Amino acid sequence: MADPLALYVHWPFCVSKCPYCDFNSHVRESVDQAVWRAALLADLRYEAGLLPGRTVGSIFFGGGTPSLMPPATVAAVIAAADEAWGLAEAVEITLEANPNSVEVANFAALASAGVNRVSIGVQSFDPQVLEFLGRAHSGDEARRAITAAQDHFARVSFDLIYARPGQSLAAWEAELQGALAFGTDHLSLYQLTIEPGTRFATLAAKGDLTIPDGDTAADLFDATQAITRAAGLPRYEVSNHARAGQESRHNLAYWRYADYAGIGPGAHGRRLGQATERHKKPENFVAAVERNGHGLKVESDLPPHERATEAMLMGLRLTEGIDLARIEARSGLPRDAFLDAETAARLARQGLMRQVGDTLAVSDDGILLLDSILSEVVRTG
Repeated sequence: MADPLALYVHWPFCVSKCPYCDFNSHVRESVDQAVWRAALLADLRYEAGLLPGRTVGSIFFGGGTPSLMPPATVAAVIAAADEAWGLAEAVEITLEANPNSVEVANFAALASAGVNRVSIGVQSFDPQVLEFLGRAHSGDEARRAITAAQDHFARVSFDLIYARPGQSLAAWEAELQGALAFGTDHLSLYQLTIEPGTRFATLAAKGDLTIPDGDTAADLFDATQAITRAAGLPRYEVSNHARAGQESRHNLAYWRYADYAGIGPGAHGRRLGQATERHKKPENFVAAVERNGHGLKVESDLPPHERATEAMLMGLRLTEGIDLARIEARSGLPRDAFLDAETAARLARQGLMRQVGDTLAVSDDGILLLDSILSEVVRTG
């Protein structure tokens, strides 16, 4: 029997564009909700026609700001997925939300629609930091949003951004301890990075924005690991922390390189050995759906070596690592086609990787060097 399918649904609209964000998000004065509901449902039905006989193990509403979606549209997408595939008994249905009071007011309706997990984009509780990050909520709104979410949803996660300009180790430790005090079972903790094409990238190029150097960032990362581990939320992926059993099952599907269908503007998918990508601009996506019955811009076969390489690059982000035998079976390639075993063994002797049988992982000591380790170990050519 095939593994459960992960379904990603992209809602592209935001109230404003954050200066660090490079996601496919757009600000529009008005959104024709009827048109958007019809487009998403048509796009979903197209994917369902290509993936018969599957059950859906997780649905993730991402964005943009999907908490701006009418709950009735969320409910319609969930119902359509259930009708097309059937939902697993313990299906995980996550929706990303901002802490603004208008969106929090929808929590009860979203829970009734079928959402059972929320991921809240808090980023910080400090008013000056929130202004710097271009966030439209206050620290008090963030606190109220987390509390309200805990009242309505079985599972709650929220995001924080650290390694910000001028941030001290003591300040971050205090902020993180305050976040842990809410008692959620999952936290996503991201170091601030300067992404090309963002307003922060423009400021950095002018010398008006400087993020902490590598040594400072490493100290902040190490403190993060120690504090979350002591609180019972160890890292299970580079930036994601959870109590045992509370990991994001949807994101695990990505990192374990399972099949996932992506619908909505700019959504990517990996299914049946193919890579898919939807039109990014909202208007182009809707036009494509009305013209073709789907929003696909790219649908291409992935050669076996590319599939194996992607599985390596995704899976080595996880604390659990990768199953080399599974990658061999799914790609049809011997492991020496995608793994430099001699280098992996050397890195294991240095304490930067670990290998037990077919399982290969990056160690805690190696995770800060992940990019360079991947470049050495993964055979991309």
